[in-house]
Amino acid sequence: MAERRARGPLQRVQRRSRELLGQVEALRAESAAATPGQREQLWLRCTQLKELVEENTKALHALKKADEPAPVGNYSQRKEEEEKLLLKLSQQLQKLLLVLDQDNVTKNYAGDEEHEKGAHAEEGNEEEEESEDEESEEEDTEEDDEKLLDDPNVRECVAVGNFDAQQEGDLTFVKGEILLIHDKKADGWWVAENSKGERGLVPRTYLAVPKEEEESQEESEEHIEVVDETADGTEIKKRTDSHWSAVRAIAENDTVEVLTTTGAVPAGFRPSMLFQLLQEGEEFQASHYLQPELTTSQLAFKDLVWNSEKNTIHPRPTRVSLIVTLCSCKMIPLPGTGVRVLSRHVRLCLFDGSRVLSNIHTVRATWLPKNPQTWTFSPRVMGILPSLLDGDSFVRSNSLSSNIGILFELGITYKCNSTGERGELSCGWAFLKLFTSSGIPVPSKMYELVLSGGTPYERGVEVDPSISRRGSGVFQQFLSLRKQPVLLVKVKSPSVHTKDILNFLPETLIGGMCYIHLLVFYRQILGDALLKDRMSMQSTDLICNPVLATFPQLLDQPDLMDALRSAWADKERTLKRIEKRDQEFLKSAFVLVYHDSVFPLLCSTFLPSYRWAEEEVELSRWKVIHDFLKRSQEKDGALEYLLSSENTHRAFDISELAYDFLGEVRENNPGE
Repeated sequence: MAERRARGPLQRVQRRSRELLGQVEALRAESAAATPGQREQLWLRCTQLKELVEENTKALHALKKADEPAPVGNYSQRKEEEEKLLLKLSQQLQKLLLVLDQDNVTKNYAGDEEHEKGAHAEEGNEEEEESEDEESEEEDTEEDDEKLLDDPNVRECVAVGNFDAQQEGDLTFVKGEILLIHDKKADGWWVAENSKGERGLVPRTYLAVPKEEEESQEESEEHIEVVDETADGTEIKKRTDSHWSAVRAIAENDTVEVLTTTGAVPAGFRPSMLFQLLQEGEEFQASHYLQPELTTSQLAFKDLVWNSEKNTIHPRPTRVSLIVTLCSCKMIPLPGTGVRVLSRHVRLCLFDGSRVLSNIHTVRATWLPKNPQTWTFSPRVMGILPSLLDGDSFVRSNSLSSNIGILFELGITYKCNSTGERGELSCGWAFLKLFTSSGIPVPSKMYELVLSGGTPYERGVEVDPSISRRGSGVFQQFLSLRKQPVLLVKVKSPSVHTKDILNFLPETLIGGMCYIHLLVFYRQILGDALLKDRMSMQSTDLICNPVLATFPQLLDQPDLMDALRSAWADKERTLKRIEKRDQEFLKSAFVLVYHDSVFPLLCSTFLPSYRWAEEEVELSRWKVIHDFLKRSQEKDGALEYLLSSENTHRAFDISELAYDFLGEVRENNPGE
């Protein structure tokens, strides 16, 4: 009878958990007394043990009461208790991995330096010894913290993370909250009381001694210094402005911590830094960079100058003028089954190792269900293909920074199946420096960029650490290199004709190649309004021009940009050769097409608000856009649609017609 019970699925998982508990406790004890030379082997054991814990957790989640060969009393309660134990083991191993991994990174980095310096080998050895001493001191400090936390006299603790009650009797708390401990139970679930007098069980791994935690936080913030290998030695500096606040907000995201802890996403995934910056305001939107920039004196336009000989704006050559083609992404790790992927994409921007220097441009990837680890992009978007899929992007900048390069962040938009919560994760990032140390532009060629995990301000984080540490042999290391996630990207200089077109655009801008001709129309019309037709250069009156007032919105709603592309392509097919050579005629035709295509849609109540990566909304919007364009073409314009009683529009707002250039222009930024 006992043998039959032992063969029950739940009891097999329980027995396996007890074995893992013993192994974790033994590993923690060995790590506390380990020498620096033993840490790498312990790291490997810790990684393997964490995988075993995750496998047992998955096996537990798959259990059903009906699978038991005999009735089991309190089945749900026993399963929940087992889940708590496995979660505790996973957290302990994750914490131990961080300590051991930091030791390995420090050791390997010191070893690399020693190898490179050659003649200074003795100095390198001294530095390595000092590093080992520091590691030993950190280990001792951590042990002291653990002992202090377990001291029966210590009753007040601070929460180092957010915790939501998993079942009745647990106490919910937030990071930084002070808790009074009443009972320190041996299983790691302590009885605590918050400031409201509410009591419940809390996990010990979420707690720290208040004073020690504050010192630890201050120390970690003081020593943030990251070097990215793909940046050709570019130093990634500590953040001190709004960018860094975005990264700090990312680090505190609890949903991702839960997904990582439960194995739903790899350890190197983070909330998307570039998506966070896009959400904060207009500073990194393409519509912001499309506007003219003022000179330092703010008395003239820096990148919008009139050419009276050619009766148009002057072209503006820039230091950086490139065509960047996203080719493919390979070996990108997949999230777990509990996460549904709504979008796979790459966000790119100009970056100097410290600041984002341009707008953030997004390109959506495509993939096949049979091979979701490989992402591909459209090399050239033509016809009705969405501009969001355009793998060809132009990159312009006049920044004088010696460290300027392109930051690529691979991302997914996800939805949790259990909670319905949406979010954006970074699946890795790469940085391609655009100039050598001597100031020479990097050659035009295909680049294979190995992706790093974490954020661009973290050091030594792998996208999926389990890949590179699964074996110690040469063959296993070779296989692990082939399994590393990479981004293939081609960089080339534009042709003479393309460069002439790009020079009409703002000095700093990244966008899709498929709509540069539309951006040029906007800039030329802007030049006419601000430099040629304005009554006086001192006049600051509103300018009545629907195109200038609303066109920038299209850059933030790519399906409307596609509608304008389609309408203009239809118009171009009807033009004669002599008309295509007349720039004034083309501008007038473009304005008419704009009024008959996207302008009425911007004010229509039938068009749902644009939402990123929501399939139903995207399909609904495209149906409205398609039906309107078809009707406008059949009726030879949008006038019938605008006057029809069947259609409704939002209440009129003067901003639909009036361009306020004082409110739109950008102030000169010396850092760009």
